[in-house]
Amino acid sequence: MKYLYIAATLVVSSVKICAQENLSGEVTGQDGKKIGNVHIIIKNKEGEYKTTTNQEGNFIVTGILPGLYHIGANAKAYESYNHQIKIDSTTSKIFIQLFRQANEIQNVEILGRSSKKYYSDYSFTATKIAADNKDIPLSISTVSKELMADKQAYQLGDAVKMASSVTPVSYYNQFSIRGIAQNEEGTIINGMRTRQYYFMQPITSNLEKIEVIKGPASATMGSVDPGGSIVLITKKPLKTTRKEVSISAGSFSTIRGTMDFTGPLDQDKTLLYRFNAAYSEAKSFRDLQSQKAILISPSFSYIPNDKTAINVEMIYNDSNGRIDRGQPIFGAKDGATDLRSTPISFNLGAVNDYFKSKELIIMSNFTHKFTDKISINASYMKQTWKEDLQEHRTTNAFAVDKDNKPIPTLAAMQMVQRDQFWNTDNLNTYLTFDVKTGPLQHKILVGYDYLGTHKHKGGAQNTARGYLLTNGKTASSYDPKNADAYQMITVDGITMPKPNVEHFNLVNPVYNIKNTSEYIFAKAALPPALITSGGLYLQDQIKWNRFNLFLSLRQEWFQDVTNYKENNEIVVKDSKLIPRIGLTYTVNDKINVYASYIEGFQPQSNTASLAPITIPSGRAFQPLISNSKEVGMKADFFNKKIHVNLAIYEIIQKNILLNANDPSNPDLLVTRGKERSRGFEMDIIGYILPNWQVYATYGYNDAKIVEDTNPALVGARKQNTPFHSANIWQKYSFSQSSIMKDFAIGFGIQYSGNKVPMYNRSFLVPDYTLLDAAIYYTPKQGHLEMALNVNNLFNKTYWLGAQNYLRLFPGAPRNAMLTATYKF
Repeated sequence: MKYLYIAATLVVSSVKICAQENLSGEVTGQDGKKIGNVHIIIKNKEGEYKTTTNQEGNFIVTGILPGLYHIGANAKAYESYNHQIKIDSTTSKIFIQLFRQANEIQNVEILGRSSKKYYSDYSFTATKIAADNKDIPLSISTVSKELMADKQAYQLGDAVKMASSVTPVSYYNQFSIRGIAQNEEGTIINGMRTRQYYFMQPITSNLEKIEVIKGPASATMGSVDPGGSIVLITKKPLKTTRKEVSISAGSFSTIRGTMDFTGPLDQDKTLLYRFNAAYSEAKSFRDLQSQKAILISPSFSYIPNDKTAINVEMIYNDSNGRIDRGQPIFGAKDGATDLRSTPISFNLGAVNDYFKSKELIIMSNFTHKFTDKISINASYMKQTWKEDLQEHRTTNAFAVDKDNKPIPTLAAMQMVQRDQFWNTDNLNTYLTFDVKTGPLQHKILVGYDYLGTHKHKGGAQNTARGYLLTNGKTASSYDPKNADAYQMITVDGITMPKPNVEHFNLVNPVYNIKNTSEYIFAKAALPPALITSGGLYLQDQIKWNRFNLFLSLRQEWFQDVTNYKENNEIVVKDSKLIPRIGLTYTVNDKINVYASYIEGFQPQSNTASLAPITIPSGRAFQPLISNSKEVGMKADFFNKKIHVNLAIYEIIQKNILLNANDPSNPDLLVTRGKERSRGFEMDIIGYILPNWQVYATYGYNDAKIVEDTNPALVGARKQNTPFHSANIWQKYSFSQSSIMKDFAIGFGIQYSGNKVPMYNRSFLVPDYTLLDAAIYYTPKQGHLEMALNVNNLFNKTYWLGAQNYLRLFPGAPRNAMLTATYKF
């Protein structure tokens, strides 16, 4: 018998067999161990033969005819094997060797990954265990670090807008996902929740990828938004030494610098490190706006053996800038609204406004395999966050004259000073069991997680707003029936009540240093508070033939403590049993279809604290509850070069907490009864050619108000969400035989449909289409790489979203960024 050994570099070999005989084979890894469950395909124009290796790594193909064949072998966590083989004469046995992927799925995210593709085929956070995206009965959009690098997406908003059905609606860390605005104030990092206001977007230079898990993910993460959760996955150490530094300069006086060092610290490569750092300072196309930010993020992984792994990392963020509340415009004239009545650079504010935010996060993760069937995972996060704020901003209303008629050239203003300190503790521990019952294969997960957020004593807020009275006090609103009680002034010939904070003149703006000592402040201490949530959860992933069933059940306990550890402490408690069920069916080796039903639970305390001086929201407002129904398809085509995800969904949410939009009481909150969001989304990601990569997404969403205290809004379209949104980005690298070798080009299109403003339905935010482009220089021989990105190539004027006439959020005009990266 003649044996043929096929190595990874082999292209064509010949094997002699007799016609219509059996062909046997064996598949092993680099370590010589045999690999089971490898999918084998042997095909040519005359026919196709499929089989799968058994647990001993062996396979047999019967009745194969002589000829030239293409042979392919695919297995989870291994590189695809594709070669040609010529079969003739005597029976032979084939030996195939597979190589492990650089991005092999781990039991827990401990090691980093080396990859250049836009697509990620795994997720940890969606189910708390390592799983192929294709097997998970949920829609998951991923923005990889490679896509972020090619787009030069330095902040979260620049990156996450690429995901299907995700729309930025302001300058904040705030997005509409599947037609539902985010309520959570913090970000989710490595599956654990943080707490801070969302006015400054996170820097992305320390991120491996961003996952958008669509629908309410309460079964795995507790209190999260019904539309979806944005999860930041940080970079982890690599076993190979890599170092790179980059310097960027661009529009709006932007200067950035980043560094990313990684590698082993010992000869055995059991102790690994990664160090990410970034610094940026920039102005803006918006008046008065600027920001300086520092990020420092070291990470260490200790892997003494194949059973135990430990990771410890830190994230330090220091940001200094101003909050941008948007562009004010004049009110409607003759029933028409002119969004261009003021320049997009126009900003309400003062020279001495500022917003300072400091955040420190320490995370640790421990995983251990007791046996091949039982393992434990334990994670802990400690976060501290400090805010120091001073800002002048609108009360969301125009000034009024002595007859209480609006003056559309004057914006009513308020001034807020705030200082506060929070800390957050996250604990997440679970056991996994691989169990077999008859023909069923189970992966059972049992665990508990805890989130505790503590607002410390010593926080305070000063607020100046309203109108001055003749007795030296202030009133929150103007009452024309009692005009004699108000101090009066005359501006441009119009008599009006004198404001506590000077109105902003939209016709003749003046930017100066405001004398805040002239204001009459309402001073208040921010009451200390403790918000805790704990969840006991059970999950079973059951595999049988082509079916993959996910069953999850979570018991959530919530506690909201106001005046924490004070004599007048108020405690509000709640609990909820949260189910999730999903089923995936493998149609063939290319296509999976799935269906899921999920419920969500979000206590209102998280949202109400945006107005920091409120009664305990857990007592005043019912929790936001939701459910999601979804069906979809996940497919790989052209030998897994192109990935296609399709989803159809409906999300119902009840008890939606909103700002009342009351100028006399800007912190007043009200509840909307019910909203419904239905839609379709599609992702197409992968390689059209080996040197042509594409990332394309589309989302259709029909979101409506179902129940509201205002009957006129029932059946109306939901605010700040488009019917249609789409993104495409493609990168083409020229071949080494081309005159353009070492160069690549990128080109992208962004589209967002029109939107209804948050609080004013008398006008629409128009739709927009943007074109972006890039050119890259990446020589094969050398260490220096260059990238030039130009966004909004044709200088389109557009708006991301709006709240009312005084708060529109224009997008950036044409801008460019040049980056030089040195790798060594």
